[in-house]
Amino acid sequence: MTRTALFASVLSLAAAPVLAATATATLEGTDGSPMGTVTVEDTASGMAHVTVELENVPEGVHGIHIHETGDCSADDFTSAGGHLSGDADHGIMAGNGPHPGDLPNAHVPESGMLTVEVFQPDFAVEDMLMDEDGAAFIIHSGADDYESQPSGDAGSRIACGVFE
Repeated sequence: MTRTALFASVLSLAAAPVLAATATATLEGTDGSPMGTVTVEDTASGMAHVTVELENVPEGVHGIHIHETGDCSADDFTSAGGHLSGDADHGIMAGNGPHPGDLPNAHVPESGMLTVEVFQPDFAVEDMLMDEDGAAFIIHSGADDYESQPSGDAGSRIACGVFE
């Protein structure tokens, strides 16, 4: 390979776009029924783009969170641990909040269809979702009050999916 060709190859690699890290969780209810997917993708701005597309979710308001452990094996999904918290307190009403895993409540209509798009600041897929013990996405039976410690008093866990 000539120097010119080698130089051109190096320049093309340097100009190639860096692919954003992406993780997807496939959610199931406590009865094992499939509910849909949650995708988290890094963006050039340093925020993560979270997309939730689910069906068969009970009508009402539900807390939705990213949890610290990628394990949905327990019948009640407690194996997913607590919220992905970093050094923060739970909720947007907390002076030292919110957790990186805190997301806005999801309002589900009678149809059971849930579609949400959220941007999470200071969030990195590889560091936060794909670490040694992974991470999971949880839907709770009730609304998050955005202030109760450590998890917003959102009720039982009704769906779970591990990020891959």
